[in-house]
Order: sequence, then C-alpha cells, then structure tokens
Amino acid sequence: MSNAFQSAIDTQEQLVSDIKSVISEAEEMLSDTADQSGDKISQLRARVKARLSDARERLVDAEAALRHHTKKAARATDDYVHESPWTAVGVAACVGLLVGLIIGRR
Repeated sequence: MSNAFQSAIDTQEQLVSDIKSVISEAEEMLSDTADQSGDKISQLRARVKARLSDARERLVDAEAALRHHTKKAARATDDYVHESPWTAVGVAACVGLLVGLIIGRR
C-alpha cells in the first residue's frame, strides 16, 4: 500500500473520529440546555440540531469512503498475491524478519 493511500485512509479515520467527538459534545450541550427556555436558547438549540444533522451526514459519507478505500486496498493486495505468490511470500518473510529483529532488540 502506498504512503499516499495510507495517509488518505489515516486522514479519513481521523475525520470520522473528530466528527464522532463533535456529535457527542453537541448532544451533551443539547442535553445540558434542555431545561432552559427563551428565544435565544431555542434558536441555539435549532442551530445545534442542524449542525448535528450535517455532521451525521458527513460521518456517514466519510465512513462509506473509508470502507470503499479499505476494500479497494484489500482487493489490490489479493490480486497482487494471486499474480505473484512467491514475491508476496518473500516480502512477507522479509517483513516478518524485520519485525522479529526490531522486537528482539528491545
């Protein structure tokens, strides 16, 4: 998997995490102001609800894109392994050796 591709996936994962955090905080704010009344509070609550709705839509889109990219990477990996099985075995062995050496030094 290329660094750019991994970076895109990491960015999307961070976006999903950030949106979930914002939604959670906004829902908490709505809960905290539930017993408040008045025009300003009502307007604020309406704006927050609209923002939450928008954030949920963005979250659904980001999760779908992340799922799509992950499946695409898995398919590409599967295709490569089927086309070049011995190369894949060699690469996996090298990676395993490197990981073993790194862990062994600690």
